[in-house]
Amino acid sequence: MSHIHPTAIVDGSAVLADDVVIGPWCTVGPGVVLAEGVHLVSHVVVQQDTSVGARTVIHPFAVIGGDPQHNGYKGEPVRLEIGSDNSIREHATFNRGTPQGSGVTRVGSNGLFMTGAHVGHDAVVGDNVVMANQATLGGHARIGDRVFLGGLCAVHQNGRVGQGAIVGGLAAVTRDVIPYGSAWGNHARLHGLNLIGLKRKGYGKDAVRRLLAAFRDLFEGEGVFADRLRRVEAGYADLPEIMEIVAFIREDAKRPLCLPEA
Repeated sequence: MSHIHPTAIVDGSAVLADDVVIGPWCTVGPGVVLAEGVHLVSHVVVQQDTSVGARTVIHPFAVIGGDPQHNGYKGEPVRLEIGSDNSIREHATFNRGTPQGSGVTRVGSNGLFMTGAHVGHDAVVGDNVVMANQATLGGHARIGDRVFLGGLCAVHQNGRVGQGAIVGGLAAVTRDVIPYGSAWGNHARLHGLNLIGLKRKGYGKDAVRRLLAAFRDLFEGEGVFADRLRRVEAGYADLPEIMEIVAFIREDAKRPLCLPEA
C-alpha cells in the first residue's frame, strides 16, 4: 500500500503503485503516474501529465512536469516521461514538451541529476546520464547514453551531445558534441575523446589507441573536412564507435559541429 504523508496533496486522477512513498508537503497533480518504488522525499512538486519510472527518488524542492518555458504554450496537453532508477536531486526542474515540438520530454533510466539540473521542453535524455549541479538543457536538446555534463554547463536549444561524451563545467555548448568527445570552454571546443569514460567502459589500450588515431585523422588530417570524413569512414569501418561518430556528423542537425580549436 502506498505511504502518503498526511500533509501531501495528491490529485484523485494520479495513479500510484502500491509501494510508492510520498513524503511531507509534496504535491502530485493530475495525470501523474508513479511506478513501483518511487519515493518523493519531501516538498516535491510533480505538476501534471508526468510518468515516473520504478525506484526513482526525487529530492526536496524539485519541480517535475512543469509547464514548458515557451511563449507559444497555451495549455495544450503535453507530457514528461521519466525512466526508472533515477536520482533527481534538490531544486531540479524537468519541463513537459510543447505542441510545437514532439509534445513529450523524455528522460531515460539510471540517471543522476544533481542540484538545480534543468531539462527543457521536448528534450531527449538517454540512460546513465549525469548532469552535475545547475547543468542546463535548452528545449529540444538531445543527450545520448552515458553522457556527463559538468556543473553550470548549458546545452543550446536543439543541441546534441553524443553518447559517451563529457562536457566540462561552465561550458557554453552551442555546437554539437560528437559521441565519446570531450568538450569544454566558453564557448565549448572539442579537446579530444572522453578517455576516462572509454576506460570505464572497458576499452583496452589498443582500442583506445585506434580511436585516438581515427580522431586525429578526422580532425587534424590533411584536406577538407568532407574528404577526411570519407577517408575515416572507409578506413575505420570495423570500429563501431567511429561509425557512430560518422553517422552523428552526417545526421541532419540544427546546430553546427563542435570542433577543436583551429
